[in-house]
Formats: sequence, C-alpha cells, structure tokens
Amino acid sequence: MASRLKPEAAPVALTALFHNVRALSVALAAPLSDADATAQSMPDASPAKWHLAHSSWFFETFVLRDHVPGYRLFDARWPFLFNSYYDAEGPRHARPERGLLTRPSLGEVLSYRAHVDAALLRALPDLPPPACALVELGCHHEQQHQELLLTDILHLFSRNPLLPAVWDTARSDPAPEPGPLRWLAGRAGLVEIGDAGVEGFAFDCERPRHPVQLQPHLIADRPISNGEWCTFIDDGGYRRPEMWLADGWAWVEREAIFAPLYWQRDGHDWMQFALDGLHPLRPGAPVSHISYYEADAFARWAGARLPSEAEWEAAAAAQDPLEGNQLDRAEPVRPRAAAASDGLRQMFGDVWEWTGSAYLAHPGFRTAPGAVGEYNGKFMCGQFVLKGGSCATPRGHARASYRNFFYPHQRWQFSGVRLARDI
Repeated sequence: MASRLKPEAAPVALTALFHNVRALSVALAAPLSDADATAQSMPDASPAKWHLAHSSWFFETFVLRDHVPGYRLFDARWPFLFNSYYDAEGPRHARPERGLLTRPSLGEVLSYRAHVDAALLRALPDLPPPACALVELGCHHEQQHQELLLTDILHLFSRNPLLPAVWDTARSDPAPEPGPLRWLAGRAGLVEIGDAGVEGFAFDCERPRHPVQLQPHLIADRPISNGEWCTFIDDGGYRRPEMWLADGWAWVEREAIFAPLYWQRDGHDWMQFALDGLHPLRPGAPVSHISYYEADAFARWAGARLPSEAEWEAAAAAQDPLEGNQLDRAEPVRPRAAAASDGLRQMFGDVWEWTGSAYLAHPGFRTAPGAVGEYNGKFMCGQFVLKGGSCATPRGHARASYRNFFYPHQRWQFSGVRLARDI
C-alpha cells in the first residue's frame, strides 16, 4: 500500500487529507451523548467512541510510535483497548465486549484524538516516505470507520423503543421516482480489472490488475428500488424456500426474517427507520440493508442473477466515482431515487451492491509485510464482494476497483442489489 503522492507534495497533500478526515469523524459523533457513544448493539458493531479511539490508535501505533523518535503513548494501557484485529500487535480487548468500556469517557477519547492530531501534524513535514504512506493508509482506514460509525449508531438507535433520530432534520429526495428498470449490454470479451498502480490510493486487495474473460450479459441500469422489493414480499419472497440458497433459507427461518432490516409495518403500509428517524418507506429509493442471501433470492425471483465482481467493475470503469450520493458532511444520509439518465445510474453512492463473487485474492496478490499486512488478506474466506460505495461512504474513498466485503448474512450496512442477466 505504497503512497503515490509525489515526495515533494506529500506533506502538504497529506496535511489537508488528514485534517479533513479527522474533522469529519468528530463532526459525525457530535450529536451523540457519552452513553450513545459507549453502547454496542451487537458483536458486529462497535461503539462510536471505540471507532474514534481505534482510528487514533492506528496513527499512534503505526506512524508516531514507529517513526517519530521520542514520541510517548498517550496512555500505555489503551493499545489493549483499541487494537482491532492485528495479532502482530499483541492481545486485545474482546470485540463483543467493546460496549463494556464505560471508561475512558467520550471526552477523554476526544482528548486522545487531539493529542494524536497535534503530534502527527508536528511530525508530518519530516516523515520519511514509508511513514507518509502509512498516514495515507490511516486516512483511508478512518474513512472506512466513518461509514461504520454511522451504520453502527443507526443499528444501536434502532434497538431503542423510542426510535430516536441521530439528526432531526430529514434530507429531501430530489428525484422521488427512478423510472422503469432498463437492461444495458455489459462489457464482454477480455477486460482488465483491479488497480493499475498508476494514480491515487488503493488497498492491497485491489491489486494486481489482471485480465478476465467476460461472457455476453446484460446489467440493470440502476439498483432495485424499495417499491420493487415490496412486490417481491407481496409475492411471498420470504415464504418460498425454492428461491433461497439452503444457508439463506435456514437464516430466514432461524432469524424470522420477513423484510429488509429497519422495515416495519404500520397497518398495510411500510415504515423505515433511518438516521433521521422513522418515516414512511420511499418506494423510489434503492432498497438497502439487505443481505447477500436476500439479494440472491430476489435475483432468482426476478429471473436474473447477481453480477460478478468483474462484470460490475468493467461496467463502472467509465463512471466517475466522485459523483453520486455519498458522504460529504455530518448529516442524516440515506439512499435516494435514481435521477433520469440514458446510461448506468448510481454505480457509486447510495448503496453498496452485492456481487456474486467471493472475496478472494486477485491472481498474484501478495500480503504486505508487518502488521499492516493483516489489513485485508487474512479475511479472504467466506465473504462476498460489494462494489460502488454508499450514501455513508466518504466522497473520494471509493473507485471501480474498490472491494468491500461482508459475510452473506450481514445487512446492517447500506447494502443493496443491481441485477444482471446472461444473454
């Protein structure tokens, strides 16, 4: 994960990136009380306070401790609390028990962030290139945690019977209806996917770039909408085992799944809980918070399938990853209906899109040396790739080669589905 910033420009560019990323994290947590920031609603989620501290631990451990002579840890006890999964960094507090960390307080964690920020900004002009690369990695790592902070607090508040809003001001939807779903020809033949290593940041799992042979296929011009998902439900989508993978059907029965996460009935109408509270379901918005199992079942019901990672990436290669509904500031993000267009819509932003591809190494992948080599490679087992980013993904973080990955039952992220068909 080497930096591609020019050495003479690295300190200036990294200073701006670091400042903006760190400020946004604090702004996202600003509406939260100490109690809000401490609680943990499930083992897959983490408290907001932990996200704020862990992202600081990353900079303190891999940059300040290892590359700044004389730096002293803010608190020598805290690495045990805020290490996530880096075995090379030693033992750590159990993930399912992060919500038990009532101390340190949110205020103390914010003081920790300020301490790390000041130390890193002082050191940045004189950091060697390997350390600059780690600062860049740390910024992109924190952007991942910004999305997780939002999705984790959404899940936490959904477990509160009061269904409180994180932000009271709702976001408007400028395009309430996406129009009919259309099928477009996908790229066929020999294509290249993966990061080319030429410009901009990329994680190690995106490399190396390599050729893939694609068969003729069609790809939907937009993700599936809430209204289309309602039709699936009305047709018995969650009651017909013939449309589900065996593991998926077992999950539906075991967990009593009947709709996407955060949906609830109000008489004959559907309501949806979001960061701006409970509101009537918006039929035109992309369906979100669905698992791989649900995405696959819908595709079967629709007479289609999920696109492969290579099909999706080849289709998105000509799209601008900076466009779309993505995270720009601290506000109640949510997916929006697709605007009118003759081509592909919403490839970036709104919802992560499940693919039919397992999260595995690209041909020729090599794990980076040291603890940062644990970042991605050791998770290449049992998970599926999602592409495109979501409304909670910081703008500038995603790209066509970006590979998000989750287990097939997980659905607390802003995850949706775009369909494909064989020709």
